[in-house]
Amino acid sequence: MTPTDHDIDPELIEDARRLFAGDWQFIWAAPTVAVLPPMAGLEVAFAGRSNVGKSSLINALTGRNALARTSHTPGRTQELIFFEGPQNANFRLVDMPGYGYASAPKTKILAWTSLIHDFLRGRASLARVYVLIDARHGLKDVDADVMKTLDSSAVSYQVVLTKADQVKASVLDANLAATQVALAKHPAAFPEILVTSSRTGDGMPQLRAAMLQLLRERGAA
Repeated sequence: MTPTDHDIDPELIEDARRLFAGDWQFIWAAPTVAVLPPMAGLEVAFAGRSNVGKSSLINALTGRNALARTSHTPGRTQELIFFEGPQNANFRLVDMPGYGYASAPKTKILAWTSLIHDFLRGRASLARVYVLIDARHGLKDVDADVMKTLDSSAVSYQVVLTKADQVKASVLDANLAATQVALAKHPAAFPEILVTSSRTGDGMPQLRAAMLQLLRERGAA
């Protein structure tokens, strides 16, 4: 199941739109967990395979074309990239290195894969992780590995299907159903799956609203 605008309070949708239309800025890049920024407010992170569209999603959420760096070369993001929201929002977005295949030496890939897992295990301010899955391909084994880390760390996470505009409806429905079945085996997974397209904007209001609701539940907004 994926929520639609009709399932969400219109005021929440509008409040979330205003939050993400505010002034978002790059504040930090961390190549290791030893140099993470001091914890402040709440953070949500975006995890996913290389080239799944994390940076494009962050740009679409904030209405900025170049807030997060995008590339057609898998593995360009090799650090934890932090963006901070409007003043007094107490809210950060974290663009994580892509896992799985990347055009980089194996030693580098191992290093930033370890960075991903270490960050997911030990960040008290991390309120939720959005695990991005390419709607054209569905869940892969490497996704399951990250989800197991989240389960064992008791970090809440929600699956977001990306690039929904690039797949036939029948394939999208099949991958959505298969992902729903797989999530039932993961105790930390949020039950609803969001279906998005950074290109068309589909699903962005729902994703923004989900994050604002999380902030409000945690008393940070």
